[in-house]
Amino acid sequence: MRYAVTHMTRLEYAAPVRLAQFNVRLRPARWPGQTVSDYTLTIDPQPAQVSEADGGYYVNEAHFSLHEPITQLQIESRFAVEREELPFFLSEAAGPSLADLRERAMKTPDLSDLAPASYIFASPIAVPEHEIAMWAGSFLDEAMPVMEAGRALMQAIHEEFAFDAGATQTDTPPIVAFRNRHGVCQDFSHIMIIAARAHGIPAAYVSGYLRTLPPPGRERLVGADAMHAWVNLWCGEEYGWVGFDPTNAVLADTDHIFIGMGRDYSDVAPLDGTFRGSSQQTMFFSVDVAPLD
Repeated sequence: MRYAVTHMTRLEYAAPVRLAQFNVRLRPARWPGQTVSDYTLTIDPQPAQVSEADGGYYVNEAHFSLHEPITQLQIESRFAVEREELPFFLSEAAGPSLADLRERAMKTPDLSDLAPASYIFASPIAVPEHEIAMWAGSFLDEAMPVMEAGRALMQAIHEEFAFDAGATQTDTPPIVAFRNRHGVCQDFSHIMIIAARAHGIPAAYVSGYLRTLPPPGRERLVGADAMHAWVNLWCGEEYGWVGFDPTNAVLADTDHIFIGMGRDYSDVAPLDGTFRGSSQQTMFFSVDVAPLD
């Protein structure tokens, strides 16, 4: 599948702000089965310079500053992407047991931003939660193959939790969404990450997109109107990182477009920054993922 992706963000301030500095994480990182072309980032007002660098984890970052006072900022990201289908065997794959996987992850001689050991421990948002660990322990065990465990976690979240765009905010702790059984893809991904790590599975937060319109005869996936989030689980050396989408109970496939991955949302937030002033900030955004074939 080939797609044209457009992501527009507009920030408005009630009064002028000064010395604004921003970090943008919208350029897709390289990922197996995905080829990106014609990426452009348009910023209005145009900064004097935009610098690009690797993020702290597996994500691209663009940095810029605006020295003149502003009351509005618009950022538009555009690119074309081609997505290949997942290998057919992944739907029935098993992988190592959870007990074996934990040992393998800790012994892997890799300190890169894709090393499994980087995603076993607590992170700023995905902190250990006893309630979540005990809940997951009711259907996971040490002898279970990791792919089976991932499918079980994904399915449990999909069945027990209701998608509700108004239930949480970006800064709502995952435990609140867990207790209320309501939330959005960000909440469900954090809950799955906390549960997986509690049982020794390296788990990462993925930022990306879903296709906006489904193929004929298929239902529209939940979360397609904005950036989407799902979970990568490290499933051993043979399978590597595999994407599980708990919001829709599917493996990340041709409908999913990968932007970046980190320990949790804080590592891959599409936009953050600072400015001087006390004005209220309002954000508007729109996302379109249009099939080209």
